[in-house]
Amino acid sequence: MIRPEEVRVLDVNSSYLGVRTITLMENAGAAVARRVLEISNPNARVAVICGRGNNGGDGFVAVRHLSRARQVDLYLVEPSSEIASDIARFNFEMVRPHIRAMDLLDPKQYGVIVDAMLGVGLQGRPRDPYARHIKTLNESRRPVVSVDVPSGWPSDLRVKPTMTVTFHAAKVGMTPQNSGKIVVEDIGIPADAETFCGPGDFVLLPRRKKSAHKGDSGRVLVIGGGPYTGAPAFTGMAAMRSGVDLTFVATPEPAALPVSIYSPNIIVKPLRGEWLTEDHVQWLLEFSKGMDVVAIGPGLGAAKETIQAVQSIVKKTEAPLVIDADAIGACGLSPNILRGKTGVITPHAGEFKKLTGKSVPEEDLDKRKNMVKEAASRLKMTILLKGPTDVISDGAYVKLNRVHHEAMTVGGTGDVLTGVVAGMIAQKATPFAAARIGAFAVGVAGNLAFEEKNYGLLATDLIEKVPFVLRRYISPA
Repeated sequence: MIRPEEVRVLDVNSSYLGVRTITLMENAGAAVARRVLEISNPNARVAVICGRGNNGGDGFVAVRHLSRARQVDLYLVEPSSEIASDIARFNFEMVRPHIRAMDLLDPKQYGVIVDAMLGVGLQGRPRDPYARHIKTLNESRRPVVSVDVPSGWPSDLRVKPTMTVTFHAAKVGMTPQNSGKIVVEDIGIPADAETFCGPGDFVLLPRRKKSAHKGDSGRVLVIGGGPYTGAPAFTGMAAMRSGVDLTFVATPEPAALPVSIYSPNIIVKPLRGEWLTEDHVQWLLEFSKGMDVVAIGPGLGAAKETIQAVQSIVKKTEAPLVIDADAIGACGLSPNILRGKTGVITPHAGEFKKLTGKSVPEEDLDKRKNMVKEAASRLKMTILLKGPTDVISDGAYVKLNRVHHEAMTVGGTGDVLTGVVAGMIAQKATPFAAARIGAFAVGVAGNLAFEEKNYGLLATDLIEKVPFVLRRYISPA
């Protein structure tokens, strides 16, 4: 089963892999028509009631296929001028000359009714005119075939179909009680569209409001540095380039000036002393209350006092976390501190061993996937295991990322990834979505940077390419 929000991810990733959405729509509508023909009498009339979105587009395709063997009437919930997508409109125009479009459904004259009003993108409870049509279908006592999901699902006001023809896989939450007989149809979505991260994962990033003010698009706190100055700076700069409004870097005094020199766009909060200690914890916890996410670990070092401070911060902070570098080892020494936390851990193979006590095999990808999924499930955190193929899991699902360039072995790329993942969480992506978007975005940024810098690319080159990746793959609001 797949989560409903992943359907649009699959559509976009399929297109990226060469299978266009219009092809998927054609296959979906044809599959619905086949199922309706199987359950209806040759002399029966069929009604297809369509909404304005791509679920309605599937319905238009079904009308075209059904019209070759049945009498078909097409009903539009909204005027045809409101059809929302070009491909749905294209398929509507193909049936307009042949089918009489009406806007008032009389169920008694039909042997089967096809429900193609609303798909998985519904937010909340349906309103009129959809609510009125849902009630009409439920009172009709006619066989109803829903397209992909029952219209209105998963709210309490939904179509109660005889059958649901769903595509690629059943959606999480669908049962015979709420969806009737569930028939899964393969409509040509490539397996890789579900397995690998791609442009489709960006649809999981919530859109910005046009009325947004400073701070509404995310505040990131980076806790890092001391022995190293570049790592926390790269993380903070990458978070800014991922689209957040404000990034703060809390770092020991010796690192504060170098970090501020890297970029005037990040706000540096100096911590007294040469490294992170328990003396800083209370202030950091208080400061983190105003943050959307805390990224901890880049450049901290592994001094005993620092490890203890990291453990205290992770245990007590209420903010989502992105845990990287030396902070991963600190969590591995006391994994109970992760209880009740949310966020992403970004280990490479060596850090994964510190976190779990287990070595991941280099060549056995299936075993790596299972190990990451098990660890994520046990720790109740999303884990992004970095490698030639990144493995990402929230404990229930696994995604892979293979978009990289071998030149990205240069130091600092992991810090960039931490910043982008933190930035996505700050912009209200779930940890699992943020890890997927971050891994793919940084990989594409690396490829773009290589085109200009060849094997001389630096972590800062990746940072500068991140906005170009976002412009390419994030649809404007």
